[in-house]
Amino acid sequence: MELTAEELPQGIKLIRLNGRMDLRGAQEIDLKFTANATAAQALVIVDLSGVEFLASLGLRTLLSGAKGQRGRGGKLVLAAAQPLVSKVLTSSGIQNLIPAYPTVEEAVTALTP
Repeated sequence: MELTAEELPQGIKLIRLNGRMDLRGAQEIDLKFTANATAAQALVIVDLSGVEFLASLGLRTLLSGAKGQRGRGGKLVLAAAQPLVSKVLTSSGIQNLIPAYPTVEEAVTALTP
């Protein structure tokens, strides 16, 4: 599992995930994800377009990041999930807790005042 992070001009942090968010993948990125997603109050987009599989431990990682950001007065959203990952997000109900958008561009628009 790979994680890269960048700052967008709108003051939004974009976290891109690539690989499988199974037990091993989630463990590989957990600390780095938490540091990037919750280090400071921010608007965070998690780009899931490179995630090919999402297991329950991966869901936990995403929820922890969203809760941490909410606790700091920020917001974390998901974007661009592939069909299989989107199905997992929908069936788990996580989209009721973390907003999800079809594209990164739509997520940026939603977060930009």
